[in-house]
Amino acid sequence: MFHLINTSFSEIDNRISSELYQLRKKTFKDRLQWEVNCSNNMEHDEFDNEDTQYVLGICNNEIICSMRFIELHKPNMITHTFGKLFDDVSLPLNQIECSRFFVDKYRAQRFLGESYTVSDALFLAMINYSRDRQYDSIYAIVSRSMYAILRRTGWKIELIKEAQLKVDENIYLLKLPADSDSQALFAEKVGKNLSLFPQALFNWPFSLPVNDPR
Repeated sequence: MFHLINTSFSEIDNRISSELYQLRKKTFKDRLQWEVNCSNNMEHDEFDNEDTQYVLGICNNEIICSMRFIELHKPNMITHTFGKLFDDVSLPLNQIECSRFFVDKYRAQRFLGESYTVSDALFLAMINYSRDRQYDSIYAIVSRSMYAILRRTGWKIELIKEAQLKVDENIYLLKLPADSDSQALFAEKVGKNLSLFPQALFNWPFSLPVNDPR
C-alpha cells in the first residue's frame, strides 16, 4: 500500500527525518539547484522545528513524497524568508503555509510504476489534511514550473502576488483552496486512475493500493 500520513517534527523518528532531509537535499539542492543550506548530505532549515507538521507518502517503508505545513501565525517562509517581497500582503493567520513539496521520481517509478498519479495523490493529501484540521486554504510560494503544474490540474488556485526573486527568476504566492470541490476534483483523478470510488478517498490519513510496477 501507498500510505499518506502526517507526523510532527517532535514525533518523527531519526531514521525517517534523516531520509526525508536527504531526499530534500537531492531534490532542491542537487536537482533544482536552489540556494538552500545543506549539511551532512541533508537539507533542513529553521522551519523544521516544533511548529512543523510533515505529510509523507510512504511505500515499502520508504518515503516517496512529502511536504511541510506550518500555521501562518508562526514563523514561516512567506512571512520570514521572503517577508520583504510579500510584506504588503495580508494573510489570514488562522490558515497554513505549505513548503518543501517534492516527489522523488525514481522511487515513485520503482515502487509505484510510471502511470501512478503520485502528484495528484499528494495534492489530495494536502486537501484532506487541511480539511481534517479545519483549515479552509493553504498558502504557498512556488516556482514558475510548479505554478504551471498546479494550473494544469484544474485546481481553482488564486495568485496572490508575483515577485521577482532574481533578474531571471520570479516566485508566486498562491492560495490553494481546501474546499469540497477541490477535494472532489483530486479524489476523482486518483480514484479513476486506481479504479476506486472517489468517496473512499475523503479520509485522513488514507492509503492507496499499489500494483506491481514490474
